[in-house]
Amino acid sequence: MNMHKISKTVTLSICLLLVLHVGTVDAAERIAVLSFELNDITSLPNTPAEQLRTATFKPLLEQAIQQKGGYQIMHINLEQQRAENAGFGYLFRFHDVAARLGKTIGADWLVVGQHSKPSFLFSYLMVNLIHVETGQLLARFNIEPKSCKPIF
Repeated sequence: MNMHKISKTVTLSICLLLVLHVGTVDAAERIAVLSFELNDITSLPNTPAEQLRTATFKPLLEQAIQQKGGYQIMHINLEQQRAENAGFGYLFRFHDVAARLGKTIGADWLVVGQHSKPSFLFSYLMVNLIHVETGQLLARFNIEPKSCKPIF
Protein backbone atom coordinates (compact mmCIF):
# COMPACT_ATOMS: atom_id res chain seq x y z
CA MET A 1 0.00 0.00 0.00
CA ASN A 2 1.41 3.40 -0.95
CA MET A 3 0.17 6.01 1.53
CA HIS A 4 1.39 8.90 -0.63
CA LYS A 5 -0.69 7.60 -3.53
CA ILE A 6 -3.74 7.41 -1.26
CA SER A 7 -3.30 10.93 0.06
CA LYS A 8 -2.75 12.21 -3.49
CA THR A 9 -5.96 10.53 -4.69
CA VAL A 10 -7.99 12.00 -1.84
CA THR A 11 -6.32 15.40 -2.23
CA LEU A 12 -7.01 15.64 -5.95
CA SER A 13 -10.62 14.62 -5.38
CA ILE A 14 -11.07 17.21 -2.63
CA CYS A 15 -9.44 19.95 -4.69
CA LEU A 16 -11.55 19.13 -7.75
CA LEU A 17 -14.74 19.29 -5.70
CA LEU A 18 -13.69 22.60 -4.17
CA VAL A 19 -13.04 24.07 -7.61
CA LEU A 20 -16.42 22.86 -8.87
CA HIS A 21 -18.25 24.04 -5.76
CA VAL A 22 -16.56 27.41 -5.29
CA GLY A 23 -16.00 28.14 -8.97
CA THR A 24 -12.47 29.41 -8.80
CA VAL A 25 -10.14 28.51 -6.02
CA ASP A 26 -9.23 31.53 -3.96
CA ALA A 27 -5.83 31.37 -2.27
CA ALA A 28 -7.68 32.18 0.95
CA GLU A 29 -9.51 28.83 1.01
CA ARG A 30 -8.74 27.35 4.42
CA ILE A 31 -8.94 23.59 5.02
CA ALA A 32 -8.74 21.79 8.36
CA VAL A 33 -8.13 18.04 8.56
CA LEU A 34 -9.21 16.17 11.67
CA SER A 35 -7.26 13.18 12.97
CA PHE A 36 -8.67 10.00 11.46
CA GLU A 37 -10.54 7.63 13.77
CA LEU A 38 -9.71 3.94 13.66
CA ASN A 39 -12.67 1.59 13.38
CA ASP A 40 -10.88 -1.75 13.71
CA ILE A 41 -13.37 -4.61 14.03
CA THR A 42 -10.90 -7.44 13.43
CA SER A 43 -10.35 -10.18 15.99
CA LEU A 44 -7.25 -8.31 17.22
CA PRO A 45 -8.45 -4.69 17.16
CA ASN A 46 -6.60 -1.44 17.67
CA THR A 47 -3.05 -2.74 17.76
CA PRO A 48 -0.34 -0.10 18.28
CA ALA A 49 0.85 -0.64 14.69
CA GLU A 50 -2.65 -0.01 13.30
CA GLN A 51 -3.11 3.05 15.50
CA LEU A 52 0.21 4.41 14.27
CA ARG A 53 -0.73 3.78 10.64
CA THR A 54 -4.06 5.54 11.14
CA ALA A 55 -2.29 8.50 12.75
CA THR A 56 -0.26 9.01 9.55
CA PHE A 57 -3.30 9.79 7.38
CA LYS A 58 -3.86 13.33 8.67
CA PRO A 59 -0.30 14.63 8.18
CA LEU A 60 -0.01 12.92 4.78
CA LEU A 61 -3.24 14.49 3.59
CA GLU A 62 -2.24 17.92 4.94
CA GLN A 63 1.11 17.63 3.21
CA ALA A 64 -0.50 16.66 -0.09
CA ILE A 65 -2.97 19.56 0.11
CA GLN A 66 -0.12 22.01 0.81
CA GLN A 67 1.88 20.64 -2.12
CA LYS A 68 -1.13 21.08 -4.38
CA GLY A 69 -1.07 24.79 -3.54
CA GLY A 70 -3.80 27.38 -3.28
CA TYR A 71 -5.00 26.27 0.14
CA GLN A 72 -4.11 27.17 3.70
CA ILE A 73 -4.05 24.35 6.23
CA MET A 74 -5.78 25.27 9.47
CA HIS A 75 -4.69 23.17 12.42
CA ILE A 76 -7.04 21.57 14.89
CA ASN A 77 -5.23 19.78 17.67
CA LEU A 78 -6.37 16.48 19.08
CA GLU A 79 -7.57 18.07 22.34
CA GLN A 80 -9.90 20.41 20.43
CA GLN A 81 -11.20 17.48 18.41
CA ARG A 82 -11.78 15.35 21.50
CA ALA A 83 -13.60 18.19 23.30
CA GLU A 84 -16.21 18.35 20.51
CA ASN A 85 -16.45 14.61 19.92
CA ALA A 86 -19.27 13.05 21.95
CA GLY A 87 -18.15 9.54 21.01
CA PHE A 88 -16.67 7.42 18.25
CA GLY A 89 -17.88 8.58 14.85
CA TYR A 90 -19.81 11.56 16.22
CA LEU A 91 -18.03 14.24 14.19
CA PHE A 92 -18.04 11.95 11.16
CA ARG A 93 -21.83 11.55 11.34
CA PHE A 94 -22.91 14.98 12.57
CA HIS A 95 -21.63 17.45 10.01
CA ASP A 96 -23.12 20.51 11.70
CA VAL A 97 -21.21 19.78 14.93
CA ALA A 98 -18.00 19.17 12.98
CA ALA A 99 -18.57 22.44 11.12
CA ARG A 100 -18.83 24.33 14.41
CA LEU A 101 -15.40 22.98 15.30
CA GLY A 102 -14.08 24.22 11.95
CA LYS A 103 -15.57 27.66 12.58
CA THR A 104 -13.67 28.01 15.86
CA ILE A 105 -10.39 28.05 13.94
CA GLY A 106 -11.59 29.96 10.88
CA ALA A 107 -11.65 27.08 8.40
CA ASP A 108 -13.74 27.19 5.23
CA TRP A 109 -13.65 23.42 4.76
CA LEU A 110 -13.27 20.50 7.14
CA VAL A 111 -12.06 17.00 6.32
CA VAL A 112 -13.33 14.32 8.71
CA GLY A 113 -12.10 10.78 8.21
CA GLN A 114 -12.27 7.24 9.50
CA HIS A 115 -10.04 4.28 8.84
CA SER A 116 -12.33 1.25 8.79
CA LYS A 117 -10.68 -2.14 9.10
CA PRO A 118 -13.24 -4.96 8.89
CA SER A 119 -10.60 -7.61 8.08
CA PHE A 120 -6.88 -8.27 8.20
CA LEU A 121 -7.00 -8.45 4.40
CA PHE A 122 -8.28 -4.95 3.60
CA SER A 123 -9.37 -1.65 5.04
CA TYR A 124 -11.10 1.51 3.84
CA LEU A 125 -10.53 5.19 4.25
CA MET A 126 -13.80 7.05 4.51
CA VAL A 127 -13.48 10.81 4.17
CA ASN A 128 -16.14 13.51 4.46
CA LEU A 129 -15.62 17.01 3.08
CA ILE A 130 -17.76 19.50 5.00
CA HIS A 131 -18.49 23.09 4.03
CA VAL A 132 -18.00 24.86 7.35
CA GLU A 133 -20.20 27.89 6.64
CA THR A 134 -23.30 25.79 5.89
CA GLY A 135 -22.46 22.68 7.92
CA GLN A 136 -23.32 20.59 4.86
CA LEU A 137 -21.54 17.50 3.58
CA LEU A 138 -20.15 18.37 0.15
CA ALA A 139 -18.67 14.96 -0.66
CA ARG A 140 -17.86 11.56 0.79
CA PHE A 141 -14.91 9.51 -0.43
CA ASN A 142 -14.45 5.78 0.22
CA ILE A 143 -11.07 4.45 -0.78
CA GLU A 144 -9.63 0.97 -0.44
CA PRO A 145 -5.91 1.64 0.17
CA LYS A 146 -4.61 -1.49 -1.53
CA SER A 147 -6.06 -0.43 -4.87
CA CYS A 148 -6.13 3.33 -4.45
CA LYS A 149 -9.33 3.36 -6.48
CA PRO A 150 -12.26 5.42 -5.17
CA ILE A 151 -15.29 3.33 -4.28
CA PHE A 152 -18.49 5.36 -4.63
